[in-house]
Amino acid sequence: LSSETARMNSTFVRPLGFYIGGFQSLPYSQYYFLFLSIIYLATLFCNFFLMVIIMYVEKSLHTPKYIAIFLLSIVDICYSTTIIPKSAGAFLFDSKFILYETCLTQMFFVVYFSEMESMSITILAYDRLISICFPLQSVTINTNTRMIRIILISACIPLVVDVVLVYLITRLSFCRSTVINSYFCDHGPVFNLACNDFTPNWRVAYFGIVTFFCVPPALIIVSYICILSALLKIKSKDGRRKAFKTCTTHLALVAIFYIPLISIYLTSWIKLSVDTNTRIFSTSLAATVPPLLNPIIYTLKTEEIMLEIKKIFKRKTADSLPKISNIVTIYSTF
Repeated sequence: LSSETARMNSTFVRPLGFYIGGFQSLPYSQYYFLFLSIIYLATLFCNFFLMVIIMYVEKSLHTPKYIAIFLLSIVDICYSTTIIPKSAGAFLFDSKFILYETCLTQMFFVVYFSEMESMSITILAYDRLISICFPLQSVTINTNTRMIRIILISACIPLVVDVVLVYLITRLSFCRSTVINSYFCDHGPVFNLACNDFTPNWRVAYFGIVTFFCVPPALIIVSYICILSALLKIKSKDGRRKAFKTCTTHLALVAIFYIPLISIYLTSWIKLSVDTNTRIFSTSLAATVPPLLNPIIYTLKTEEIMLEIKKIFKRKTADSLPKISNIVTIYSTF
């Protein structure tokens, strides 16, 4: 056995590509990926709509809070785009082979934008913390320039980690199976196919999970303890209600994104046996549903955005009334 292991470690094999093997045993998987495609189109529409409202329709929304929301919409679109089109196409059109370089590219962007999703939600928690705990100084503490700097720093940290993450994949030899037990080029299932030692890959993956998916929710919990303490000191019932409303919106986003991911990581860490299809099904929903729900929740729960939407519809209605009146006048002359 040791000689066989030594032989495999001494022979470096870089495959032409991989085969995406997830959901092969699931009946009617085409319908599920058709469902994911519909979610993707809805995600694009909702996020682009929110971005247009923030960027072009109303200049008063050019504040740190809405810069953070705008970032979240960009990340939602990119995160969904890195996963759904390729995965849905593979299963709908039975083209499950993916080139080695394409696989690593998809892996990098999926991991990067999932981490950026976590960072974006954490930045929103920071914005809530400053606005509620330091209401008088919030304008000077949390400026647009400072928010942009925070976003740039938050974008650079996972970038460095993920470059190392993907580079370590290129040092692995794949002399056995090239079938990835996932619905896309998932980092863990890929390095687990390697013949040689993938301990460095696991260590970097562990570092990324702790840094981007364990530390941020811990910071969010601490920030909301401070926020709750500040809310209890607000004497005005109306002010307290408004602050609670904005906080519940953000907490809904936190729960939607982190609970499925943390559940998945916990089951793998405690080595709990989970059916492959169940794991892939849960990870696919965790990666595709939050980007759709984020803009919907922020649109419905944010008064400023709802007010702008109402203004748009009122303008559309006002513009259409003269046209309808002219049509009625022309029709009545006959």
